[in-house]
Amino acid sequence: MPRINLLPWREEARKERQKNFGIAFGIAVAMGAAVVVAGKLHFDQLINNQRVRNTYLESEIKIVDAKIAEIKELQATKQRLINRMQVIEQLQQSRPEVVHLFDELVRTLPDGVYLTQVKQTGKKIELQGVAESNARVSNYMRNIEASDWLENAKLGPSGIQSRGDSGLRRSNFQLLASQAKGEGEAEEIEE
Repeated sequence: MPRINLLPWREEARKERQKNFGIAFGIAVAMGAAVVVAGKLHFDQLINNQRVRNTYLESEIKIVDAKIAEIKELQATKQRLINRMQVIEQLQQSRPEVVHLFDELVRTLPDGVYLTQVKQTGKKIELQGVAESNARVSNYMRNIEASDWLENAKLGPSGIQSRGDSGLRRSNFQLLASQAKGEGEAEEIEE
């Protein structure tokens, strides 16, 4: 029987498989490295794009913040102007009140009574004067209550003090009253 030596063929086949394996391994390593490098480049590009977007958004946010600050300043200015306009309107509305008040003081004043001092604080009015009798002071208080522009007449802290000068009897009085809105003024405001 002849002997066939298959060792060199097996050895060559083994070397060929090792060579193919080395080539496949090298290609796999090269492909893996290429995928890693490509992935790194891709993620670097994504990060760079996000940084650009963030920078753009930050600049736009600064612009919007500046506009918001300007709007707030304009709103504050608007509110100050509205407040001024309201004060002016109140002054315009209250301007005729002084005229009506003095007119009503004269209309309600009965004969034998005259005022020496009129003091107004807000809507409160303090009246001081001299009357020929206590009855005339009472009549004055009733006239004030009947008035459209005055109300809540009452004696002040010093009340009525009688004194006699050269045979004439005089009464010094102090009244407190409140200024009320008259009918004419209420109609003007409602219109």
